[in-house]
Amino acid sequence: MEELLKFAPRPTGAGDMFQLLRDGQPRTRADLAAITGQARSTIAARIDLLMSAGLIAPAGEASSTGGRPPVTFAFSPEARIVLAVDLGATHARLAVTDLASNVLAETDAALAIADGPDVVLSWVADTGEKLVATTGRSLDDLVSVGVGLPGPVEHSSGRPINPPIMPAWDDVDVPGILQKRFNASVLVDNDVNIMALGEHRTAWPAVTDMLFVKVATGIGSGIIADGELRRGAQGAAGDIGHVAVPSAADVPCRCGNVGCLEAVASGQAVAAALTAAGLDASNSADVVALVRAGDLAASQAVRQAGRDIGSVLAACVSLLNPSLIVIGGIVAEAGEHLIAGIREIVYQRSLPLATQHLRIVTSQARGQAGVLGASAMAVDHVLSPAAIDALIA
Repeated sequence: MEELLKFAPRPTGAGDMFQLLRDGQPRTRADLAAITGQARSTIAARIDLLMSAGLIAPAGEASSTGGRPPVTFAFSPEARIVLAVDLGATHARLAVTDLASNVLAETDAALAIADGPDVVLSWVADTGEKLVATTGRSLDDLVSVGVGLPGPVEHSSGRPINPPIMPAWDDVDVPGILQKRFNASVLVDNDVNIMALGEHRTAWPAVTDMLFVKVATGIGSGIIADGELRRGAQGAAGDIGHVAVPSAADVPCRCGNVGCLEAVASGQAVAAALTAAGLDASNSADVVALVRAGDLAASQAVRQAGRDIGSVLAACVSLLNPSLIVIGGIVAEAGEHLIAGIREIVYQRSLPLATQHLRIVTSQARGQAGVLGASAMAVDHVLSPAAIDALIA
């Protein structure tokens, strides 16, 4: 109770009060009254509303100081489900989760984003419906869909804007298309943003300032600052793959410019360089396989890619001063070579104060980072105070 009283009393609606229960910790009516400063009769009425919506449930009895032990209440994440969709350049991963982002069912497949929105979104809708069915739930239980796309997305509208590897997707109404198949809200973001969100929520919730860097067919980063995902004015924050680097010189990039980091340090760029050197490497997975097999040229190429990435991240460290940089994406699975190159340059070029407590690590969520982040994005939307108040109205 002493810990609860540290919260300043404030008026809350049912949606605001529900936020106090989202951590899953059981609380009594008295606990909630002490936190909010509201009358117990008001608290009781709002608990009844949240219980009728299935969002909370009795969670046993608290210890008694005399008399009948008080009942506690806690969040019921199984009340609804969400569909999480992580689309990359050449892959797709879908998951059905509960409202605490616990994965109930999951599937992945090779899928080219270049096939266009008609093919890809039809596959997402068909596969999503089948995946929901495998959980024993119905589409009536589905309240939101979270989607990550491998390109710039205007988050407010959910539309991709001039995505370099998705030319047929420009300004496509992704939320509108999927809402026709699912009677649920649809949230869309850049894939690296949702990976950053997934990694932060599951592996590093106590870290307030971090960067998540995806190194795969392309390169991008997601920014967590002051504990929140930062998208920038139009949702384009973190697009480090198209920062010019000296090592790229006049190398053309698929975005139309020259000299981009992605043109020399992405998995696709490394694969192309190894192929030119006579090795069999058509994509990022081939690069990883060569490194794991002990190929010296591939290992050196990945290490150099890490140095190139590190040169851009050193500037990010000076600008944002994160305490953690997480490296994800398929190329990060090539062992220590990539991250060693990144560390070498970041620690060399950044000021000592900025790197004093800086950790540079590989992703813990790995391949699930995207769907976990997509789930978190969708859940945050449907469990916001306004959404809860609308649901129980």
